[in-house]
Amino acid sequence: MQSLSPRARALGAAGLCLLIAVVAGLAVDIRLDRHWILRGLTALLAVCCAALLATDQTRRLRQIVTGVGLGMFGLIIPVSQTAWSKPPEIDFALQVATDAKNAAEKNNQSAVSVADVQAAAEARGGAVGTLPTEKNPQVRGADAYPLVIRAKRDQGRPWACLSFVYGLDAKVRSC
Repeated sequence: MQSLSPRARALGAAGLCLLIAVVAGLAVDIRLDRHWILRGLTALLAVCCAALLATDQTRRLRQIVTGVGLGMFGLIIPVSQTAWSKPPEIDFALQVATDAKNAAEKNNQSAVSVADVQAAAEARGGAVGTLPTEKNPQVRGADAYPLVIRAKRDQGRPWACLSFVYGLDAKVRSC
């Protein structure tokens, strides 16, 4: 049985890495910050590792380093970025954004108001804005976008930032 040429292996590895990067990027909710710059850099590094496969590799160590690079940049990092992109506070903020958008549409509003978001967060048991502390007694993120969304009313952290662009399009990110 004849093995594949180095160029064919490199082309196959590069195509697989790009496919994994695109699928992992699209698996995340569109309202989230998808870290496209970091995803693009890891895909570029994976393609560079695949390009190393195209060269005639005579040393075993070079093949091992290339294989580890392909595994890290082509599979592990894109998949872990996708898995880590939705912690519980982000899930809560997405649910609040959906509820607030539905309330605004029900009331025939062209934009989601801060009151809609506050009502949706409180209905789900959370709160809007930071907790006042001795060090910082002023509440931030409670009256203008981006709003700070807390999943638990009495817990200060973790939280997520929620803003609405173009009226009804939510954007959720970590604060």
